[in-house]
Amino acid sequence: MDQIIRHIKDGQHLLIASHAEPDGDAVGSLVALGLALGKFGKKTTLYNSSPIPAVYRFLSGVERVVRHIKKANTYDIAIMLDCGDLVRIGEAASTINKIPVIINIDHHISNTGFGHIQLIDTTACATAEIVYRLIKALEIPFDKDIATSLYTGILTDTGSFRFSNTNQAAFAISKEMTEVGVDAHSVAQRVFGTYSLGRIKLLNMALNSIEISDNGKLSIMTITRSMLNATGTSPEDLDGMINYARRIEDVKVAALIHEIKNGAGKFSNMNRYHVSLRSDSSVDVAAVASKFGGGGHRSAAGFQIESTLVALKTKIIELAENL
Repeated sequence: MDQIIRHIKDGQHLLIASHAEPDGDAVGSLVALGLALGKFGKKTTLYNSSPIPAVYRFLSGVERVVRHIKKANTYDIAIMLDCGDLVRIGEAASTINKIPVIINIDHHISNTGFGHIQLIDTTACATAEIVYRLIKALEIPFDKDIATSLYTGILTDTGSFRFSNTNQAAFAISKEMTEVGVDAHSVAQRVFGTYSLGRIKLLNMALNSIEISDNGKLSIMTITRSMLNATGTSPEDLDGMINYARRIEDVKVAALIHEIKNGAGKFSNMNRYHVSLRSDSSVDVAAVASKFGGGGHRSAAGFQIESTLVALKTKIIELAENL
């Protein structure tokens, strides 16, 4: 923490980024630290390679997030948030890797330890918890906008305080943020209470796609690009859908297969897929994801793979035999 604070104080232009296809913690941590360092008098650029999901666009400061960055020599420090591996940043990873100082702040157990300075706490409920500590250590006063971003990160990453990563800090920080001015009801309504008609139609298709393994321990939900096109939705609308597959009675692991890119070649049937994994905590899905080059937490992880859909489903179904 002390090393990070020294670099922030000495930094001229700081790049702050979070992982592609961001969730509430990635967005909340990114915006909160950006707003805080702005109050600290620092020039910052906030970056995420993916569109910010609609449910998080209510956060003040989210409009500052850009999807493209300048050359590496534009920045003297890069702060990577909620990112287990630098490649999870997306297409800017090679540029960021050339920035003189890379600071890695995360809570994923599968973090590769990239960067020059690492602040990784796997006991933290969310990266937002660690960002809270950093802002506190910098003695930057919290305002309603910063507090709302931190609260959103903790609320979403703990599944509304239902997931196993919910700790005492989750409640203590949330209490403090509401005292600063966070409207907890308003945040909950924004994040969980309002959906577009297209998202409801997509959810209907996603529920119809659910398959259950023979032993009933694993569920698979599939979302294709054609489903997104038919409903007029985008990948950010997938946020939270895997939970429907995970909550099925007796299911220990749920997998959401999301088709993200056509394969190379006119006649190729190999497409690129993102696979999200969720468990009831009895199965370490981070270990499963790591076998495919991914990572995450014990109960929430993911990976990307190029495959045919049939072959990919076969690989995932094989997992059920050990459950």
